[in-house]
Amino acid sequence: MKWEGVSLGVLSALFRKIDPREIVRIVRDRPTGAYARRTWFLYEWLMDARLDLPDAGKVKAVPVVDPRQQFAPESGPLSRRHRVRNNLPGTRWFCPLVRRTPQLERYVHMRLGERAREVLGRTHPDVVRRAAAFLLLEDSQASFQIEGEHPTPDRGLRWGQAIGEAGQRDLAIDELVRLQELVIGDSRFVELGLRTEGGWIGDRDRGTRDPIPEHISARPDDLADLMRGAVEYGRRTEQTAVDPVISAAVLSFGFVYIHPFEDGNGRLHRWLIHHVLARAGYNPPHVVFPVSVPMLRRISEYREVLRSYSSQVLPLVEWRATRRHNVEVLNETVDFYRFFDATAHAEFLYGCVEETVMRDLPREVAYLEGYDEFSRRVQEEVADMPDQTIDLLSRFLRQNRGKLSRRARTREFERLTPKEVEQVEALYASCFPSEAPEGAGYRNTADP
Repeated sequence: MKWEGVSLGVLSALFRKIDPREIVRIVRDRPTGAYARRTWFLYEWLMDARLDLPDAGKVKAVPVVDPRQQFAPESGPLSRRHRVRNNLPGTRWFCPLVRRTPQLERYVHMRLGERAREVLGRTHPDVVRRAAAFLLLEDSQASFQIEGEHPTPDRGLRWGQAIGEAGQRDLAIDELVRLQELVIGDSRFVELGLRTEGGWIGDRDRGTRDPIPEHISARPDDLADLMRGAVEYGRRTEQTAVDPVISAAVLSFGFVYIHPFEDGNGRLHRWLIHHVLARAGYNPPHVVFPVSVPMLRRISEYREVLRSYSSQVLPLVEWRATRRHNVEVLNETVDFYRFFDATAHAEFLYGCVEETVMRDLPREVAYLEGYDEFSRRVQEEVADMPDQTIDLLSRFLRQNRGKLSRRARTREFERLTPKEVEQVEALYASCFPSEAPEGAGYRNTADP
């Protein structure tokens, strides 16, 4: 506790092995000691048991988690019995913790949410609206691509709408089930709701079709309690001063490790990020940070972060293959999903938020402002073209690095004179001094 902070998983495993009288002896030896009282509180909290000890006397209360070591509220409800303040961010059914690292401290001090609002505060509302619409669609598409899926346009738009509405409803298991049905689309072949069988991720043996897991999910018998704990954690984050990106990483990655549903877990994992940030008011109003986009760009790092914990847990899970080629977990594993160190996950998510705020958002705004300037000047200085024609012209120019290809000159824009082509190319270069955002040219820019 003094040097490494609180590790709930280690303490839970330890408390199950030792004689409770050992804790009693520690407290009796130093009844006013801060570490003795914290240990006493954590034993009774984790084991849901009361030790043979009288309540602590009048002594200064201390927090259970040192907020200088780990991300936790500065204070919390006072336990008069132990004279400690319970500032744990979750409950005994879900409470991963994040260590304070130099990298996370740097991210927190950047105040990325405020920076995003500053960028948009200097931007015309119409450009903000169009940028928000595109970023929302882009996040939806990237989220499906991460899963290796190519949804129909209608399904992609529906999921984009669900992302845009994140944070508008209270977090609840029923709400997550509703979203699961939405993201799956055709639910005839998928059991909706909490799993009733084992869950795993990995490959299959080609001969037997038995699992070769890289990750084994929580046991079905533990899902109800784990999900109640995760939902309660999400609700508590709305009432504490813990950094929203940290809380979003804990909840979302905890959810994907639990893997409560038969299908749809990955996209719901990323939806939870949007939910936590929106409830905290972290992102600008009506603007979704498209965190799935940098996740897709950094897909190898994303997968490595997921594996970093799964690879530690897998050797500790005893399992066997079932007749239906699923997994059946044979030992107690619930602590692996409710108590884990989410520091690497928080660092990764914060890196994605930084990319969104410092790169994607300003570049999209700059592109739209450049496009509007290009459209206006083409109509004023070259030819009075319809919006759709100007949009097509800008696409051709962008695809060919600001030059109109021979094909475009002889077909779609054969009516432009050589002088007008030179004018258009010069206008494009002045309106787009730097390269436009990836993918920005492949949409109706005038009204996405």
